[in-house]
Amino acid sequence: MRGAVTSRARRAVITGLGVVAPGGIGTKAFWETLSAGRTATRPITLFDAEPFRCRIAAEVDFDPAREGLSPKEARRLDRAGQFALVAVREALADSGIADTVDRTRLGVSLGSAIGSSTRMEEEYVAVSDRGRDWLVDHRFAVPYSYPYITVSSLATEVAWAARCEGPVVVVSAGCTSGLDAVGHAVQLVEDGTADVMITGATDAPLTPITLACFDALKATTPRNDDPAGGCRPFHRDRNGIVLGEGATVLVVEEYEHARRRGADIRAEVLGYANRANAYHMTGLRPDGLELAEAIRAALAKAEVSPSDVQYVNAHGSGTRQNDLHETSAVKRALGAHAYDIPMSSIKSMIGHSLGAIGAIEIAACVLTIRNGVIPPTANLTEQDPQCDLDYVPLVARPQRTDTVLTIGSGFGGFQSAMVLGAADLEAA
Repeated sequence: MRGAVTSRARRAVITGLGVVAPGGIGTKAFWETLSAGRTATRPITLFDAEPFRCRIAAEVDFDPAREGLSPKEARRLDRAGQFALVAVREALADSGIADTVDRTRLGVSLGSAIGSSTRMEEEYVAVSDRGRDWLVDHRFAVPYSYPYITVSSLATEVAWAARCEGPVVVVSAGCTSGLDAVGHAVQLVEDGTADVMITGATDAPLTPITLACFDALKATTPRNDDPAGGCRPFHRDRNGIVLGEGATVLVVEEYEHARRRGADIRAEVLGYANRANAYHMTGLRPDGLELAEAIRAALAKAEVSPSDVQYVNAHGSGTRQNDLHETSAVKRALGAHAYDIPMSSIKSMIGHSLGAIGAIEIAACVLTIRNGVIPPTANLTEQDPQCDLDYVPLVARPQRTDTVLTIGSGFGGFQSAMVLGAADLEAA
């Protein structure tokens, strides 16, 4: 059974959520998309994608003015920064954190894989005359270009918005950045460095250069004639990821701090761990050994046994390599119980937003716990026989889930796992 949470002197709980995602902005719209099994992938509209192999993505319908950003904020901030500000404002309002919070005990841990790449690419195009000039002309750059090349600027923006005076850090670990940023925030709360952490991740990778890089790897699907069905994790004929974009910000708070102020505790982060495969920059070992080790370590930290896990939020990117890798890892870590646990991939609906997706998936796990509904794997009409677990095909499944495991993989060999649980308000 789920272990004695009281063995940890300080517990980290989630008291606020803010989401910017394809299919709708805000936590309510996000959950409606997932629970309906509705895909948000479509032909790319943000730029002319005609020259590219993959011409579909999961875009956010985002208007900065409509979302409350001033003209100055919209002009100064990259799209990823705009997403982060909108998400942090929702999360802070949702958490009810008052102005009386000790700002020196309030920190930021924000993840991003590629930072402000949208504006960085735009500025390079301008100063290089569309790449013609090797020696760029700085006179054509905007005066605030420097933050576009420093990923840490995103955490700075969030810290300013939340008036944080505690520890502020960016975690950039490829596609596990969001998971790892939240994991780091939890560790800072548990070790007493902070009482409240504003954490999560943001990425807006839908740019020509990013699409070209994934095209070169042949990692994205060429299924341009079926945008809604493009991302199909665990399917017999899957053939690549669909890029997405978005942000999630969570308020992670020390349990006693949250209880004293009467906060609505949404879930508890019970355990987190990460490992590296030391194997290949983009490749994965088929046995899933290092991801299985991350899962085991997260379960041990959470004092949870495999039989207590009631749902696995899969990385589920839609590539053959990943699907086989994490199916093997889940079997290796959870044993025979793996066959009894529902497991699904929300990337089938909202795409793969690189560093942001791990945090977005944590938000999905919190909402799964709160609503008692497991989101489906969309487009899974014909399961790969080698992927022989329960991937919740097509339709959401009502089921009480008190303990959830979420996992992620990233270029560079990063493997991360986190265990979340329903708030145990009786254990103090």
